[in-house]
Amino acid sequence: MTSLETAIRRKAEELGFCACGFARADAAVGAGEDLYEWLAEGRHGEMGWMEGRKEQRAHPQGLWPEAKSVIALAMSYAPAEDPLRLAGEGDVGRISVYAQGRDYHDVVKKKLKAMGRWLAEEAKCQLKVFVDTAPVMEKPLSAAAGIGWQGKHTNLLNRTHGNWLFLGVIYTDMELEPDVPASEHCGSCTRCIEACPTGAITAPGRIDARACISYLTIELHGPIPEQYRAAMGNRIYGCDDCLAVCPWNSFAKAAQANAKFLPREDLVAPRLAELLALDDAAFRAKFSGSPIKRIGRDRMVRNCLIAAGNSGDAAMRAHVAPHLEDPDPVVAEAARWAMERLA
Repeated sequence: MTSLETAIRRKAEELGFCACGFARADAAVGAGEDLYEWLAEGRHGEMGWMEGRKEQRAHPQGLWPEAKSVIALAMSYAPAEDPLRLAGEGDVGRISVYAQGRDYHDVVKKKLKAMGRWLAEEAKCQLKVFVDTAPVMEKPLSAAAGIGWQGKHTNLLNRTHGNWLFLGVIYTDMELEPDVPASEHCGSCTRCIEACPTGAITAPGRIDARACISYLTIELHGPIPEQYRAAMGNRIYGCDDCLAVCPWNSFAKAAQANAKFLPREDLVAPRLAELLALDDAAFRAKFSGSPIKRIGRDRMVRNCLIAAGNSGDAAMRAHVAPHLEDPDPVVAEAARWAMERLA
């Protein structure tokens, strides 16, 4: 007779998930303690939502008291090409691999909801599904469920799929047989730490978000601190450097399970000049259905101005100049900085 756990794994594979594991709801208590320490040190920067719901994030039962088990799922978005190949290409911007296709929140949540409907009918249980936006510690819970371990860059690593993984979590009031937690397999390798352009990985498993290019280009609303601007290069949305250098990625095959994760042609190597010409309406139209849409036109233009200033291409001044009088003071300041760099 097939166990429920086996049936869940089969359904997960059918839905396009590459890994599935189970853990008790109280399996990652230590991660909650680390979260409180990280927040107390202010390393979350402007991400006030991390502080505001820390009790719910620290423990599954803090969010849903009825939770007894956690089902952790992963979906691969491994790229077909080297994410670092555009480094130094001054006239184009670099967008993180995960954001070059359809918004993963929508794609993964649709699959999770399908899993939830099936499981609720199959097991007559209560459950809740989460993808990234809720106060849930997906990475520690996934490690506790055995589908991977957190590397020195803090992202989840899997022996077969590397670190190119979207994570989803299901809380349920059922008692499921827990898997053995994943063991760590980074050894003495420190490539991810050495690759970080701004030194945001301060020690193995320790990140100061305030220095991370992903935080600076996506979460930070104000001016990007000047000490990080040159290191940003032509990165305009996120950063893949610590992920791209991981040796475990050599085992990962380009994601084919979901065509919606395949990169849009216009987001693989977008021209800075074209992005700098976007007004709000054009920005919303271009990035419809993309996770990039959430940062808005002003932050995207700010990021592109920093990239333009780093390009070393004096011809870029013509595209920067119109923003010197931008209504947004953050954009106007970035334009002035870029013009000075290109002088």
